[in-house]
Amino acid sequence: MSPTVRAFLKSSLAWLAIGVTLGVAMAAHPVWTIYRLAHVHMMLLGFVAMMIFGVAYHVVPAFSGFPLHRPTAARVHWWLANFGLATMASGFVLRVHAPAAGTILLAAGGSLSAAGAYLFVYLIWRTIDGPAHLRAGAHRARTAMDNRRPGRQPLPLATSSRGTPPAA
Repeated sequence: MSPTVRAFLKSSLAWLAIGVTLGVAMAAHPVWTIYRLAHVHMMLLGFVAMMIFGVAYHVVPAFSGFPLHRPTAARVHWWLANFGLATMASGFVLRVHAPAAGTILLAAGGSLSAAGAYLFVYLIWRTIDGPAHLRAGAHRARTAMDNRRPGRQPLPLATSSRGTPPAA
């Protein structure tokens, strides 16, 4: 597992702990429900999205058969996502007490988080497509498999003594 994948998974768990703690605080002190937007974003962008990012950075290269496009950019994504979410959550909390300052933080954090999400889309898209030189080789291999020599057929399915396939 790459250091970037580990970083996303660990930050996901950290955001889960912070979000659950705020959720428990809101349950214990109902007046704190004014911070529910911060709680929701911690859980969805922090826990869920970070977990998805980490798993995708680990699994998509293996499934696509191509290496992750620009691993350094994935590390930049981690910083954008985490710093953006921390700024956004702070903005949600501050906006309750100082609306102008909170809105500025919220807009800055949201912009950073969005930039990270767009970077993720780009990286995963390019990973699925693969580098041009590897993509051409993969296409040749698929074509070779599809155009087998005449007379070569795949092995037939196992059949029962009556000539029909066995029941599953």
